Amino acid sequence: MGGARPLHPGLWLGVPALLCVLATIVFAAPIRIYGLQLPEPVFAMVPAFAWALIRPSILAPFALLALGLFLDVFWGGPTGLWGLSLLVAYATALAGRSMMTGQSRPMMWVWFAGVTAVAMAGGFLFSMLDSLAMPSLLAVFWQFLVTTLLFPFAHRLIDRFEDADVRFR
Repeated sequence: MGGARPLHPGLWLGVPALLCVLATIVFAAPIRIYGLQLPEPVFAMVPAFAWALIRPSILAPFALLALGLFLDVFWGGPTGLWGLSLLVAYATALAGRSMMTGQSRPMMWVWFAGVTAVAMAGGFLFSMLDSLAMPSLLAVFWQFLVTTLLFPFAHRLIDRFEDADVRFR
């Protein structure tokens, strides 16, 4: 329907980053439904995956670092934990970019889950090294699971901008 969109940094970097920040704030609200708290997915995994597939760029890692530092400050974690984890996810997706292009939607979801698993494993290890204690494996698993369910948003972001830059076709 829409055709190719220009790759203006405000559109493909700024808007998704702002939406990730807003979604993180909304999901951190102290809302309880039947005694259960809202899940805390890592919304920044969506652009970390999608930006590597849309177009390799020097701006995307800096935007991911800023998103990661926001997550560290917002959640009270060690500074650099999520920034480094998101950069690991971006690098993983960028390394597998040639294998992912042209794959079906279910297969892309599997790739997204794999990249998310690498980022979560990195975050788990970085957290262990920082605190010298083991984080809860169950909490990491649930965060991985709800983050993996965000794939439709990554797919939409990729679909919206994948044809915008003819240099990478």
